[in-house]
Amino acid sequence: MTMPRTDRRDDDPAALLRGAVPFRPASVAEILDNAIAVLRTAPRLTLGFAVPAAAAVQLAAAVATALLLRDDGEAATAVLESAGAQLVLSTLTVVLSALAVLILAGLLAPVLGGAMTGRPRPAWSATVRRTPALLAVASVVVLAALAGLLVPAAPFVAALVAESEPPLIVACGILGVPLGLAAMTWLYVLLVQAVPALVLERRGFGAALARARTLTRRGWWRTFGALLLASLLTLFVAVFLPFLISQVAGAAADPQDGATRIGLVVAALVRIVGWSVALPFDAAVVVLLYLDRRMRREGFDLDLRTRPDADDVGFFRLWRFGIPGRAP
Repeated sequence: MTMPRTDRRDDDPAALLRGAVPFRPASVAEILDNAIAVLRTAPRLTLGFAVPAAAAVQLAAAVATALLLRDDGEAATAVLESAGAQLVLSTLTVVLSALAVLILAGLLAPVLGGAMTGRPRPAWSATVRRTPALLAVASVVVLAALAGLLVPAAPFVAALVAESEPPLIVACGILGVPLGLAAMTWLYVLLVQAVPALVLERRGFGAALARARTLTRRGWWRTFGALLLASLLTLFVAVFLPFLISQVAGAAADPQDGATRIGLVVAALVRIVGWSVALPFDAAVVVLLYLDRRMRREGFDLDLRTRPDADDVGFFRLWRFGIPGRAP
């Protein structure tokens, strides 16, 4: 049976609305590829959001690092190489980066929705009005994931602070840290789609979080796989490459001129460039996963194939209220 389509449709039934991204469910590899393709369509807007966010994250990390440094170069190096200092700095960077990704996902969600439907970008007034709710939802998602990590790992941290016997520290670490990482991952993947739901469906605070849990149901592992692959790419671009460059810069500097501090400055600048690319990419993956889950659960692409007047349906109205007769 041939599905009716409008004259404006592409011959490929997958490219329903002539957007930069085909309006249909996508594989994990396609989601990652589409994230890059969408960001290339609006580089100025993307960088306009991403550069300040990346700079803020790196500035906060640099300030935290400076507080751990001493005047003496060798002492500063020892502090930075200590396990406790690295744990604090790494946790702070991860938390701030995750928060920046979610905020960018909310800000870029209208752009990504427009790229998928081929429609003009919506007015920003509605998105700006929801900024407080966006900040609240993003913070709750990050704090919930952080709590999932810290609660099981609390005995391990307490043993470290109390300088307990090594066997006790090791036992607490073996039991608590893996459990904390698992809980953190589960909670983040479960709630991450609340941000695009808040913006694109105009839902309230609690409704957006509930919506994320509904969308993730029977799709947790797929969502986890896409986010894991995106994170690995992010680690390479925003962490591994800046680390190599900072090590080269620190080795080339004269130790008497403060090689440690020079390396930190160079690393911060390079990380800002790397995170300016990585943060919007991760944000785009979050939004595209949300769009994909809605199509898989509610069949929006099938609706567009079977309704000749689908091109006349407002995108945000359709995504906010859903397709009549289909449970969200």
